[in-house]
Amino acid sequence: MKTFRIGFIFSIMAFVCFLFACAGITPIAQPEKKTTMRIGSPFKPGTIVVDAAEKFKELVEKGSGGRIEVTIDAGTKAEIEINKMNRAGELEMQSNGTNFLELYAPPYYFFTAPYVMKDFDHYMRVWNGKLGQQARAQLEKNDLKYLATIYRGLRQMTTNKPVYTPADVYNMKLRLPPIPTWMAVWKAMGTDPVAVPLPELFDSLKTGKAGSSEGDLPQIAGFKLFQVQSHLIITNHLVQTAGILINKPFFDKLSKADQDLIVRAGKETEEWANNKIKTDEPATLVDLQRMGMQVVIPNADSFRAKAKSAVDELFKTQWSVTTWAEVLAQ
Repeated sequence: MKTFRIGFIFSIMAFVCFLFACAGITPIAQPEKKTTMRIGSPFKPGTIVVDAAEKFKELVEKGSGGRIEVTIDAGTKAEIEINKMNRAGELEMQSNGTNFLELYAPPYYFFTAPYVMKDFDHYMRVWNGKLGQQARAQLEKNDLKYLATIYRGLRQMTTNKPVYTPADVYNMKLRLPPIPTWMAVWKAMGTDPVAVPLPELFDSLKTGKAGSSEGDLPQIAGFKLFQVQSHLIITNHLVQTAGILINKPFFDKLSKADQDLIVRAGKETEEWANNKIKTDEPATLVDLQRMGMQVVIPNADSFRAKAKSAVDELFKTQWSVTTWAEVLAQ
């Protein structure tokens, strides 16, 4: 009897499935699983590095039809912390300064060093050449895939007094990011460097922990340094860039279509951001003047001459994969 009942139930179930099939009814599809990518940046919203992250987010979310969600955490963590989290996979992506080179490809950190590169075009020629390819390969060995270069402009000084020659910066408490090679160059130029992470930049100047700073114009404007510094010194001492990177093990697990989308979005973001900053940089300078900063153009050759011995020494001891002469020749 029990066997008969079980057979009867199965017969009914089969008949119902047959009716649904005849009616053209198909089972409800499960919603496609979303992928979330978090981008960390030490910069505040409104700066070009965060603008680039937002552009990347727009391109990826649109290109994936919303299947990939991108979130941005800006201005809450230091560069070093973001790099370490990104490498460990605790953060899928970063839109960050070039601390990743210092940490994970240190022989190539000359790309972001005072007085090494002549201008952004020179920087990109070297970055897209043999030395840049070697640097990117070294990053990939450390689980970081490079997607885009974001030009941030040339770095300048901010002070509370005019500066015309290296003698004017003697014993000046200059805020620098905690980067030993930068500190070595500026110390050789006579300053008294003070290592301060980027999120603490404004407070270090406000409290007097540092008496001056150096940075690109978007950084100076974005951190509202005109509220605590009276002078902008046009030293043009460093070609400043940022990078958009993704954790390589995370990237490698994505589908080929998603990998292509992310790489394409990186290239489009690079082009968009670099066109934007080249247009905005002169306007930013005017805005800083309107906010009360006095612009001083010092003797740039005297600063470069003062830095030369320190830069030469760094190529011998830290960046021995090449020479300053080879870099300048490109």
